[in-house]
Amino acid sequence: MAGKKSAGASAGYDKLRADLAADALGTVYLFYGEESYLREFYLAEMRKKLVPPGFEEFNFHKLEGKALTAQLLAETAEAMPMLSQRTMVQVVDWDVYKLNEEQRNALIALLEDFPPYCCLVLVYDQLEYKPNKTYKKLYAALEKYAQTVKFQEQSRGELLKWVARRFKAASHTIDAPTAEHLLFTCGSLMNGLIPEIEKISAYAKKERITKADIDAVAAPVLEAQVFEMTGAVSRGNFDRAAEVLGSLLKLQEEPFLLLALMGKELRKLHTARIALDTGRDKFWLMERWNMRSDYPARLLLENAGRVSRAWCAMAVRRCYETDLRIKSVSGADGAEDLKLLLMELAQAGRTGKGGI
Repeated sequence: MAGKKSAGASAGYDKLRADLAADALGTVYLFYGEESYLREFYLAEMRKKLVPPGFEEFNFHKLEGKALTAQLLAETAEAMPMLSQRTMVQVVDWDVYKLNEEQRNALIALLEDFPPYCCLVLVYDQLEYKPNKTYKKLYAALEKYAQTVKFQEQSRGELLKWVARRFKAASHTIDAPTAEHLLFTCGSLMNGLIPEIEKISAYAKKERITKADIDAVAAPVLEAQVFEMTGAVSRGNFDRAAEVLGSLLKLQEEPFLLLALMGKELRKLHTARIALDTGRDKFWLMERWNMRSDYPARLLLENAGRVSRAWCAMAVRRCYETDLRIKSVSGADGAEDLKLLLMELAQAGRTGKGGI
């Protein structure tokens, strides 16, 4: 049986890597988390270890959780391997905490006497994994018999090395500051970065990737676009802010969501202005906003140098008031209100330090 899972989000991930390296995979795993690239990578590695080529039909079984019963899972798990030491069963998006009592008890019984020749992996992809201590027996059984592995964003150092390897495979190089710009622009999830790296590699004319190469073809994540829009109004550049807003609205982003993200960026900008006024550095700003990299902190401090603390306070207040209007006034046009807000903030920003 699989041993009791290790404590901590990274402990399960580290244990899985150790299990694979030692050729000592356990019997029950539970995979969840936002980093789907790593999850799929390790599922493939497990299949390589457990299922001989050519015998996938007999020794690998993938089940969808929506209509799955504990009885069908037990039958599949108990099926003997063919010309192999073990089998692998992958179950996708099975909400075990929504099973009725009979099904829960059957699942608990299976976990308590799980066949040692089978490796079961409960995978949460579209469905969020939410352990529920209300169902004490099921929760305890999963705690005891399943090794939980959370696939989350990698450390900044690991991501930067991975980005460099992906570009190297495409005959390109990228330095750390440019790679930081890529992560800021396109996000830190590997699955989202792969197509962007492929596009940039195909576009770049020279071996060394530049910031201009990234900006030319990469698709920015929503947060990066809102940062650009907020930075534009702080510089008094309404035309650029309106251009970004227009592209986001064409993508059918909800005005109230854009306003919420903009409000968060303005609060960050306010904090950065306070840092400049009180002699704090980027590390103080990173700690305040739980930033994993100093790249966005440096950008915020740069933008904050163009505005006054009074402008930042006014901008945060007006953002809150606009949000209140959109949510409370019947028939309010959120897109138009947001555009007017950008115009107001940009006009104030044009006067140098905010004109307040």
